[in-house]
Amino acid sequence: MVEKLGEIRVADQVIAVIAGVAVEEVLEVSVRSGGLYQDLAKKINGGSKGISVLMVEDKVTIDMRVSVKYGAPIHQVCHTLQEKVKDAVETLTGLWVDAINVRVETIEIK
Repeated sequence: MVEKLGEIRVADQVIAVIAGVAVEEVLEVSVRSGGLYQDLAKKINGGSKGISVLMVEDKVTIDMRVSVKYGAPIHQVCHTLQEKVKDAVETLTGLWVDAINVRVETIEIK
């Protein structure tokens, strides 16, 4: 039996960074940067561009704005992204991921 020694808190910015690293594992997707003001706010507050985190008790909701490469099946890529992010956040933090909302904002044509 593990004895609880105190409270453990994980900052939203840490969760956003973990999610951002997980996104890099999905080759067909990249996180969208915010506008000038959102980028400045992220630099001041920390975190990862294009990813926002809401934590209520031990449940985490992650909102992501992404770009998908042209030709990739969007629904499959986004589902894979959700699974990777959920697994990474839950494994590294011990928190429960309640939802990962993915908004595809652009298609990368190259």
